[in-house]
Amino acid sequence: MITDLVEVNQENPDPEVIRRVATLIRKGVVAAIPSDSLYMLIADPFNLNAVGKVFAAKGRESTRSLPLLVNDMIMVEELTPEITRRFHLLARRFWPGPLTVIVPAGSKVPLKITGNTGRLALRHTRSAIGSAIIDFLGQPLIATSANMSGVPTCASGIEVFGTMDGRLDLAVDGGHCVGTGATTIDITEPYWRIIKQGAIEEREIAEVLKGS
Repeated sequence: MITDLVEVNQENPDPEVIRRVATLIRKGVVAAIPSDSLYMLIADPFNLNAVGKVFAAKGRESTRSLPLLVNDMIMVEELTPEITRRFHLLARRFWPGPLTVIVPAGSKVPLKITGNTGRLALRHTRSAIGSAIIDFLGQPLIATSANMSGVPTCASGIEVFGTMDGRLDLAVDGGHCVGTGATTIDITEPYWRIIKQGAIEEREIAEVLKGS
């Protein structure tokens, strides 16, 4: 596989670039794009071939889930059977932004996406590029860190191209991203817990969820 490289303005992406990337995603490719923290790999979560390509690109175990990127609560309602008060509190305070929330997965979500756990990680990014692609396609995207498993996430398009050339179809270079990645929280159990510490501190989340 030869990885293609295209440049884009992160804040004001060219609609033609968005159209090109979205069209390729619809065909089952895996692409890397800049987000509001670091670079991420995107693909169609409902195309099982594309899902498999994401796991292969990262060298990721199939028992680990793949997060999904959404643009609004309508998409969330289609992906999980239960939207709790906790979820609403977190989304109202931190979305769009670097917070990934783990919820029960609905029947529409391929089991492979959940790593056969039945749980789903959701995020709404501030990334103009990611949001524009979702709007173009009218559906959520796989959005997982752009890196090989166990290796730090890439912070620039050139870094993605250098480390993952041949493992994905397209790298969208929007320059350097500054960020520490998203915080991940699991709210599927009676007591919520932080799975991965990122840009949002646990104390900020605790303040929002106090008494919930």
